[in-house]
Amino acid sequence: MIGALATLLVCQLLGEVAARGLGLPVPGPVLGMALLFALLLLRGEGADAAGTPLGTTVDALLGNLGLLFVPAAVGVVVYLPVLAREWAPISCAILGGTLAAIAVTGLLAQALLRRLG
Repeated sequence: MIGALATLLVCQLLGEVAARGLGLPVPGPVLGMALLFALLLLRGEGADAAGTPLGTTVDALLGNLGLLFVPAAVGVVVYLPVLAREWAPISCAILGGTLAAIAVTGLLAQALLRRLG
Protein backbone atom coordinates (compact mmCIF):
# COMPACT_ATOMS: atom_id res chain seq x y z
CA MET A 1 0.00 0.00 0.00
CA ILE A 2 2.87 2.39 0.75
CA GLY A 3 4.42 1.69 -2.64
CA ALA A 4 1.10 2.30 -4.39
CA LEU A 5 0.59 5.59 -2.54
CA ALA A 6 4.15 6.59 -3.43
CA THR A 7 3.43 5.81 -7.09
CA LEU A 8 0.31 7.97 -7.05
CA LEU A 9 2.06 10.86 -5.33
CA VAL A 10 5.15 10.69 -7.56
CA CYS A 11 2.95 10.77 -10.67
CA GLN A 12 1.10 13.79 -9.28
CA LEU A 13 4.39 15.49 -8.39
CA LEU A 14 5.84 14.90 -11.84
CA GLY A 15 2.66 16.23 -13.43
CA GLU A 16 2.81 19.33 -11.23
CA VAL A 17 6.47 19.91 -12.05
CA ALA A 18 5.77 19.49 -15.77
CA ALA A 19 2.77 21.85 -15.69
CA ARG A 20 4.62 24.58 -13.83
CA GLY A 21 7.98 24.07 -15.50
CA LEU A 22 6.61 24.11 -19.04
CA GLY A 23 3.96 26.74 -18.31
CA LEU A 24 1.16 24.47 -19.53
CA PRO A 25 -2.45 25.56 -18.99
CA VAL A 26 -3.30 22.07 -17.69
CA PRO A 27 -3.47 21.25 -13.97
CA GLY A 28 -0.57 19.19 -12.68
CA PRO A 29 -2.75 16.39 -11.29
CA VAL A 30 -4.30 15.91 -14.73
CA LEU A 31 -0.84 15.47 -16.26
CA GLY A 32 0.05 13.14 -13.40
CA MET A 33 -3.04 11.06 -14.12
CA ALA A 34 -2.05 10.83 -17.79
CA LEU A 35 1.44 9.79 -16.70
CA LEU A 36 -0.01 7.13 -14.40
CA PHE A 37 -2.18 5.86 -17.26
CA ALA A 38 0.86 5.63 -19.55
CA LEU A 39 2.79 3.84 -16.81
CA LEU A 40 -0.02 1.31 -16.39
CA LEU A 41 -0.15 0.72 -20.14
CA LEU A 42 3.62 0.18 -20.26
CA ARG A 43 3.40 -2.31 -17.40
CA GLY A 44 0.65 -4.14 -19.26
CA GLU A 45 -2.01 -3.58 -16.59
CA GLY A 46 -4.15 -1.04 -18.43
CA ALA A 47 -7.69 -1.07 -17.09
CA ASP A 48 -7.21 -4.45 -15.37
CA ALA A 49 -5.45 -3.29 -12.19
CA ALA A 50 -8.19 -4.50 -9.85
CA GLY A 51 -6.21 -7.12 -7.95
CA THR A 52 -2.93 -5.22 -7.80
CA PRO A 53 -1.75 -3.20 -4.80
CA LEU A 54 -2.33 -0.02 -6.81
CA GLY A 55 -5.91 -1.06 -7.56
CA THR A 56 -6.58 -1.89 -3.92
CA THR A 57 -5.17 1.47 -2.79
CA VAL A 58 -7.20 3.37 -5.36
CA ASP A 59 -10.36 1.53 -4.30
CA ALA A 60 -9.71 2.53 -0.68
CA LEU A 61 -9.20 6.16 -1.72
CA LEU A 62 -12.37 6.15 -3.79
CA GLY A 63 -14.27 4.68 -0.87
CA ASN A 64 -13.37 7.79 1.12
CA LEU A 65 -13.85 10.26 -1.72
CA GLY A 66 -16.46 12.21 0.23
CA LEU A 67 -13.78 13.37 2.66
CA LEU A 68 -11.92 15.05 -0.19
CA PHE A 69 -14.84 17.46 -0.66
CA VAL A 70 -14.43 18.90 2.84
CA PRO A 71 -11.78 21.47 1.77
CA ALA A 72 -14.03 22.60 -1.09
CA ALA A 73 -16.95 23.06 1.29
CA VAL A 74 -14.76 25.05 3.67
CA GLY A 75 -13.70 27.24 0.75
CA VAL A 76 -17.33 27.92 -0.09
CA VAL A 77 -18.03 28.95 3.50
CA VAL A 78 -14.94 31.20 3.59
CA TYR A 79 -16.04 32.99 0.41
CA LEU A 80 -19.73 33.16 1.32
CA PRO A 81 -19.83 37.01 1.21
CA VAL A 82 -18.35 36.98 -2.31
CA LEU A 83 -20.81 34.31 -3.39
CA ALA A 84 -23.71 36.32 -1.96
CA ARG A 85 -22.54 39.45 -3.77
CA GLU A 86 -21.76 37.77 -7.12
CA TRP A 87 -24.48 35.10 -7.19
CA ALA A 88 -25.91 36.06 -10.61
CA PRO A 89 -22.71 35.73 -12.70
CA ILE A 90 -21.68 32.61 -10.79
CA SER A 91 -25.10 31.02 -11.39
CA CYS A 92 -24.98 31.91 -15.09
CA ALA A 93 -21.48 30.44 -15.41
CA ILE A 94 -22.52 27.21 -13.67
CA LEU A 95 -25.70 26.88 -15.75
CA GLY A 96 -23.94 27.75 -19.01
CA GLY A 97 -21.05 25.39 -18.31
CA THR A 98 -23.40 22.57 -17.42
CA LEU A 99 -25.49 23.04 -20.56
CA ALA A 100 -22.38 23.27 -22.72
CA ALA A 101 -20.97 20.07 -21.20
CA ILE A 102 -24.26 18.23 -21.77
CA ALA A 103 -24.44 19.46 -25.37
CA VAL A 104 -20.84 18.51 -26.18
CA THR A 105 -21.29 15.10 -24.57
CA GLY A 106 -24.46 14.48 -26.56
CA LEU A 107 -22.88 15.54 -29.85
CA LEU A 108 -19.81 13.42 -29.19
CA ALA A 109 -21.95 10.40 -28.28
CA GLN A 110 -23.96 10.82 -31.50
CA ALA A 111 -20.79 11.09 -33.59
CA LEU A 112 -19.29 7.99 -31.99
CA LEU A 113 -22.51 6.01 -32.38
CA ARG A 114 -22.70 6.97 -36.06
CA ARG A 115 -19.10 5.86 -36.49
CA LEU A 116 -19.72 2.49 -34.81
CA GLY A 117 -23.06 1.71 -36.40
